[in-house]
Amino acid sequence: MSIVLDLGGLGPADVVAGPSALSELMASLHVLAEPEHHPEAAGWAARAAAADPGLRDELSVFAPLWARFRCRLFFPFLPRTPPLAASLDEELAAIEALPAEDFLELVAPGVLGTSAQPVPPARELRAGTAAAEDYARRCLRRSYARGELARQLVTAPLELRDRLLEVLRAADTAFFAEDWRTLRSPLEDHARDVRRRLATLPLGAPPAEGWGTSAGGTPTSLRSPADVLTELLPTAARVGPGERVRLDKLQIDEVKVAPRPLVLVPSARVWPHLTVKPEHPSCVVVQYAARGTTPAEQLTLRDLHHRLMALTSPARMELCRHLLGEPITTSELAARLGSSEPQVSRALRTLRDAGLLRSTRDGKLVRHRLATDVIQRLGHDVLATVAR
Repeated sequence: MSIVLDLGGLGPADVVAGPSALSELMASLHVLAEPEHHPEAAGWAARAAAADPGLRDELSVFAPLWARFRCRLFFPFLPRTPPLAASLDEELAAIEALPAEDFLELVAPGVLGTSAQPVPPARELRAGTAAAEDYARRCLRRSYARGELARQLVTAPLELRDRLLEVLRAADTAFFAEDWRTLRSPLEDHARDVRRRLATLPLGAPPAEGWGTSAGGTPTSLRSPADVLTELLPTAARVGPGERVRLDKLQIDEVKVAPRPLVLVPSARVWPHLTVKPEHPSCVVVQYAARGTTPAEQLTLRDLHHRLMALTSPARMELCRHLLGEPITTSELAARLGSSEPQVSRALRTLRDAGLLRSTRDGKLVRHRLATDVIQRLGHDVLATVAR
């Protein structure tokens, strides 16, 4: 299962990278609303929640907007004012300036919280219309909180907008402003590095003003936008033909990006999630965990499957029990288990291929031991892979 982004037709100038204070606030609010997805952020979440206990009820009212299906309002849309890396005040002011219909268009799918059901155009979601009543009923079937938000949205969108902005500004005062002062600089550094990778000509292309050349005057080579994206995302991979990138998620979709630009938004709080927002006509947004904010290893769905399947065999589980002690040779394992060495070797190979076994050479002998740290991480790896 995956989302495939078709980047064919995109050049370096069509990929925009930069942090967004509003998107980062949304990711932070998701951590507070669903802390079980983010055990690595438990300490931060406890401090943030304690900063203003009175804010908790208002945040819970709007929690559907930053649940698994993130509301499109919190992501960049182009052309936009302010630009990426603007202050949160500027981004909130841009929301405050939205006409009622534009606000409703951006928020209504987030209140429903799924891409599996279509949402009528904003002009049809007027209070009292059949479309608005059906939309509110569908939201209510998903949860009472979503139903209440839907009712308020179609009845008085600007009042709901003002209330949401008040809550977001209160969250900024309570905990986010201090957090953002620490996070903003490394995220901007990361984004500059992404832009640097995209800012030179492919090898053999004619020089253009502002694009990179080597010391000898020849154009420097650079990977395509698809290559840069796979470098940024540890669980992404190129798939042929063309400039297609598979993003490892528990969803199935294929998104043709061009002629829209691709907006890359690095985040310090979004992990383990990878958020792809292709629905707005102005751009496709990918919010991803910036380097230094994730564990050293991130498993693909295939890797996780291999590890879990390696442990489903009773014979291999019995082998694992012996591998938990001191390092042991294949022949000794065969003797203990009453099996042949080729049988044991095959089982060891399966465990090794899944990353669950470490082998070391001691002279002529090769000794094996279970990678207990990998086994211990499996529970967290399962959660992180499912949540992605």
